[in-house]
Amino acid sequence: MGPLAGIRVIEIASLAPGPFCCMVLADLGADVLRVDRVGAGAAGGADGAGDAGPVAGFDPLGRGRRSVALNLKDPEGLSLLLRLAERADVLIEGFRPGVAERLGFGPEVVAKRNPRLVYGRMTGWGQDGPLAATAGHDIDYIAVSGALHPIGRSGQRPVPPLNLVGDFGGGGMLLAVGVLAALVERQASGLGQVVDAAMVDGSALLASFIRGMYAAGLWQDERGVNLLDGGAPFYDTYETADGRHVAVGALEPQFYAALLDGLGLADAGLPAQYDRSGWPVLRERFAAAFRQRSRDEWAEVFAGTDACVAPVLSLGEAPGHPHNLARGTFTEVGGVTQAAPAPRFWRTPAAIPPPARPPGADTDAVLAELGHTAAEIAALRERKAVG
Repeated sequence: MGPLAGIRVIEIASLAPGPFCCMVLADLGADVLRVDRVGAGAAGGADGAGDAGPVAGFDPLGRGRRSVALNLKDPEGLSLLLRLAERADVLIEGFRPGVAERLGFGPEVVAKRNPRLVYGRMTGWGQDGPLAATAGHDIDYIAVSGALHPIGRSGQRPVPPLNLVGDFGGGGMLLAVGVLAALVERQASGLGQVVDAAMVDGSALLASFIRGMYAAGLWQDERGVNLLDGGAPFYDTYETADGRHVAVGALEPQFYAALLDGLGLADAGLPAQYDRSGWPVLRERFAAAFRQRSRDEWAEVFAGTDACVAPVLSLGEAPGHPHNLARGTFTEVGGVTQAAPAPRFWRTPAAIPPPARPPGADTDAVLAELGHTAAEIAALRERKAVG
């Protein structure tokens, strides 16, 4: 099921952005086979980072695909990978530049066996440039791209936005877009190509809107003083009487009017909405008003209005919100609550994926599909070429 049904993907196990890309592809119907290290644990770190991901059975990023364990440093293990690549449409790897080549399955080698293969490369710094060979994490890539600097309160240090901007938005999601674009182009050319996805590039791309505002003189290169960074009192979060929070995003005049009405401040003689000199007054009045009721009481007050006020829900609370329940935004896979596949497709809907498989769980079945007998598989396992 799903619009990518029939597309075969080989995923060389890695951390965070690569698995996220492959989760998206698998969610959309691709047949994704993860290649784990022989003896690997829950995650197969491929870029020099520690195995800091979720444990096996609790990892949404690993859902929806089978796993084969290969020793890519063994000639037999490498040969098996190349045979799998001959039958695939896409190969995804997340090594530092040059590592796949040294192991013997770089793009040129694979292209000789399968010219139609789309070869996706996921790194932090990209395949070239002075930082390409160095280690890093999400926070480093978004720091250099300029995406981290604007995030935080005025007068305070930048705040990491989890690892959403580098690893997942600017990394895995942009790699998925690149892979899909290369598959579309292949329909005309008949050839695959390398997709060089770098988190520094992707996170810079995600900041395009803010950079455009900056170029137009509508954004100050300073944290916490702008329209969308918590500087505007009508686009911020506020503590409520029970110590929880609400989010306010009343940018447009009609939405702002609904906000004032719900807060009981419509006739309070407040400064004009976009008079920056009056923003401290607005913030003080809004904060005092929101502290008068609990978060859920405010949710009731603003229910059905266009005030753009929403309760700030925890990870545990979000799946139970009525809108999320009605949409099926979350699902349960293997006993773990997680986001359902997105986006939605009317004619070729995606199925709910199966849970993540333990590393190497499908090795025998995959090798049998390649034509190996039980005795041959046992011999490969004996020499630790597979696991």
